[in-house]
Amino acid sequence: MPTICFANSKGGAGKSTTTLLVGQVLAEAGRTVCVLDADPNQPLGSWADRTGDDMPENLAIVRDVTEKTILDVLEEEESKNDFVLIDLEGTASIAVSYAISASDLVVIPCQGTQLDVDQAARVIALVKNGERQTRRKIPFSILFTRVNPAIRPRDLTHIERELAAAGIPTFKSAVTQRAVYSTIFQTGGTIYQMSKADASNVERAIENAEAVTQELINKLKEVAHG
Repeated sequence: MPTICFANSKGGAGKSTTTLLVGQVLAEAGRTVCVLDADPNQPLGSWADRTGDDMPENLAIVRDVTEKTILDVLEEEESKNDFVLIDLEGTASIAVSYAISASDLVVIPCQGTQLDVDQAARVIALVKNGERQTRRKIPFSILFTRVNPAIRPRDLTHIERELAAAGIPTFKSAVTQRAVYSTIFQTGGTIYQMSKADASNVERAIENAEAVTQELINKLKEVAHG
C-alpha cells in the first residue's frame, strides 16, 4: 500500500497539519491509515493524546520514530494498512533520507514565500539523491500551505509560474488558512468532529482538506500507471 512522506527542511511549513488532515480524510473514507510521527517534537503524538477515545479506529499514530527504527516500523505498518503517512522533522537527517527513499510519493508542504521555496529545493535534492541510491524514480510535488482562501497573493502566483517553467511539479490545490486546522491541535479530535461552536467555516475546511487529499490520490494513481 502507498507510503507518503511529508518533508521540508524548514520548520513551520505545515508538514504536521497537512499530514494530519490527509490522514483524517482517508480514515473518514474508510481506509486504514497509520501515521508515523518522526518529528522529535511529536506534534501528532500530542494530538493523539488530546483526542483520546475520540480517535478513529482506523487511524493510528506511531510515536517516537527515529532513524534507527523508521525502516522496521515502516515495513511492519505497510503490511497492515491501506496508507502509511510519515511526518518528518524540519531538518535534513538520516531519517528523512530513509523515508524519502522508501516513499511512493514525497509531498513538500511549503508556504508561498521565496524563502520556503528555497528550502523546498533542499528536499528536492534529497529526492534526487534517493533516486540515485535506489535506482528508481521517486515522485514528488510541492504543496502550498497556509494560503489565504479569499485572495491568492501575487507572490504565490509568481512563484507558481517560476516552478512551472522549471518543470517542478506542484499541487493545483492548496491547504488554506483555516481556524479549525489550529483548533484540532489545541483540543484534539478530527475536522469531522468539529462544530460551528468549535471553529468557523468547518465545512469549507473539510472541503479543502478533501480536495487536497483527492489530488494526492490522483497523483498516486498517475505514478501507479506509469
